[in-house]
Amino acid sequence: MSELPKDKKIILFDGVCNLCDSSLQFVIKHDLKDIFRFVPLQSELGQKIINHIGAISIDSTILYEPEKNWYIKSDVAFKIIKEVGGPYKFLLVLSILPKSILDYVYDYIAKNRYKWFGTKECCMIPTTKLQFKFLA
Repeated sequence: MSELPKDKKIILFDGVCNLCDSSLQFVIKHDLKDIFRFVPLQSELGQKIINHIGAISIDSTILYEPEKNWYIKSDVAFKIIKEVGGPYKFLLVLSILPKSILDYVYDYIAKNRYKWFGTKECCMIPTTKLQFKFLA
């Protein structure tokens, strides 16, 4: 996928989910090293990336490192926390829990996210200042 920056980590997110939008705002605010770029799962580019990595029908945020690896579920959360650092690094202690438990909690929240947090009609439209971070 030549159109993707090789030196950035790509976060594929649910563009209509309010919880995902809040999480995205958190990452943008704390991405002081400019590590991440963002692509809505619903976008054409999001679908191309999903097909490229073979992640069909995943109900998860995806972290994609072009030409390297991709991650889903709790792995995404821990990888992002590790990168943004700061006072949130203490949450990494949770990564000692079994992955099956962490992913079960992730799946439970993901399954109920629309009911608990609601949805919006369309993906977030980034401000001019933030447009460069969105690849879709």
